[in-house]
Amino acid sequence: MVIETQTSQKSLYETDFVQWVEVTAKQLRNQNYTAVDWANLIEEIEDMSRRERKALKSNLVVVLLHLLKWQFQTDQRSGSWRSSIREHRRRINDDLKDSPSLVPYLQEVFAECYTNACEQAADETGLPLTTFPEACPYTIEQTINSEFLPE
Repeated sequence: MVIETQTSQKSLYETDFVQWVEVTAKQLRNQNYTAVDWANLIEEIEDMSRRERKALKSNLVVVLLHLLKWQFQTDQRSGSWRSSIREHRRRINDDLKDSPSLVPYLQEVFAECYTNACEQAADETGLPLTTFPEACPYTIEQTINSEFLPE
């Protein structure tokens, strides 16, 4: 019986993810642990962490990209850039508030995100990559500070 339930759960996971989530939540609420599709549940929980980290990196690259464009293309500054900086900073700060354990990860990936932002800034602006400092000219605190803009 347990094997049949786990097999049907696995099929449900593959055919209707939303229903699988709802059924799994109900099973957990009812403490029906033998019916839970543990393998897929564990995988989904691990994926949640990866998605959060990936989103943090993506938002950080966007902020750094627009800070670079703001600093090195002063004649192109726009409300759109400022709005993008504000929005992606808000996302980063919300993520850090909701999951303080992401702070060390942010510190770990900051230099990598800066490098990615420089490459993208060079592509988007047409400026040589060497235009941008090799090391990030902004601290992490400045990067996520809603009031900071480089001049």
